[in-house]
Amino acid sequence: MSGTTVTAIQKAGVVGAGGGGFPSHIKAAASADVVLANGAECEPLMRADSELMALDPARVIRGLSLIRDSVGAARAVVAVKKKNVRAMDAIAEALPDDGGIELLPLSNIYPAGDEFLLVFEATGRVVPEGGIPPDVGVVVNNVTTLVQVADAVEGRPVTDRMVSVQGEVATPGTFVAPIGTSIDELIEVAGGARTPEHAVIVGGPMMGHLMEAGGQPTTKTVAGVIVLPVDHPLVSSMSASEAQVLRIARAACCQCMACTELCPRALLGHDLEPHRTIRAIQYAEFPEDHRHITSAYLCCECGMCELFACPLGIQPRRILADLKAELVRRGVPNPHVRTDLSPDDVREYRQIPAARLTRRLGLEEYDVDAPLREERLQPARVTLLMNQHVGEPAAPAVEAGQEVLTGDVVGEAAEESIGARVHASISGVIQSVTAEAVVIAAASGDRGTAEHGGSSR
Repeated sequence: MSGTTVTAIQKAGVVGAGGGGFPSHIKAAASADVVLANGAECEPLMRADSELMALDPARVIRGLSLIRDSVGAARAVVAVKKKNVRAMDAIAEALPDDGGIELLPLSNIYPAGDEFLLVFEATGRVVPEGGIPPDVGVVVNNVTTLVQVADAVEGRPVTDRMVSVQGEVATPGTFVAPIGTSIDELIEVAGGARTPEHAVIVGGPMMGHLMEAGGQPTTKTVAGVIVLPVDHPLVSSMSASEAQVLRIARAACCQCMACTELCPRALLGHDLEPHRTIRAIQYAEFPEDHRHITSAYLCCECGMCELFACPLGIQPRRILADLKAELVRRGVPNPHVRTDLSPDDVREYRQIPAARLTRRLGLEEYDVDAPLREERLQPARVTLLMNQHVGEPAAPAVEAGQEVLTGDVVGEAAEESIGARVHASISGVIQSVTAEAVVIAAASGDRGTAEHGGSSR
């Protein structure tokens, strides 16, 4: 059964829907004794996963059971924040009577959904430096991913997903959107922006990014969209250039250590001290063998250091991410591989309530319900990016002018590669094909949905 499940997941193009985008068939082929369903949805304003769990908890449980069987795990856990009462109650009601799957209530802290933190909360195990959860016998999947796994085994590829739209919009909500739907169109469906001068964050406020001019489409990993006034402090922070970020860091850092003291990975025992990295970059040359430079490999880019801890507006996360990219470009291997780690004794006292974080970000007024509207959106066209996942981009498998149905393969992953297929999310005609994207213009009516059983999530 496990081989069949892995093949079905691969054919369906399932990837980590929580933002990571790692091809899910690779996780399903691993070995582990614990599987975790990540329903923490820890970033402020995000609502899609909670709405999905409240709507279809049985599919979450079904997907988790399939992954449990595939990896040979003895224990299965669904982790949900206690504050999400509807989701908690729905999952609890859907749990099998045999006790084979547990519900783990989580505190409303950030970043509760980080895989390493989730593994520790559920098992007491610490993922090693430079490691991944399977290194300690655990496989973690986002709850949306698990629903897509259940769909995949029944022959339905990934064609759509739930996306929450929050912030400066008239009617915040969560929508079932075909993959490739224009984000601008999603904002219009949410009543449109309430201010003409606005910016759009794709993803969460902590780990998301500003949408570029000209817009962009949704992908398999886009769970949320946040519209903010263009002069909002969060927009200003994300808009800062690399040169500005470095100049402020070099001039303003007082080595107060707040970034390190609140770093979730440092509190798990990883050798990551952002304040020392800031000090290290004051050298004129790039000391690629400096341990506080190479420690960038250990950063999960949660943003806690720059958006909550630092009182001076310094952006250690941005700096660490840039250093990581430069180290990879230079071919510098990660030297941080310790496995014998112990969480800091003060860890439990330094966890940050999400409500405090929301206030610090200036998002409290936007922290409202985003109720699900179950009707699937019907865009006039979709733009399907070939690179929606970790690994090699898919290669276009269609030509301009070709007719496709919902669920047809339009991008194929190379055999034996780390990659994922891309499927048509609407029926229609291929309008254009490049190495980067396939654009489909909709036919009248989505006649492929019934035939191919396109996913409704």
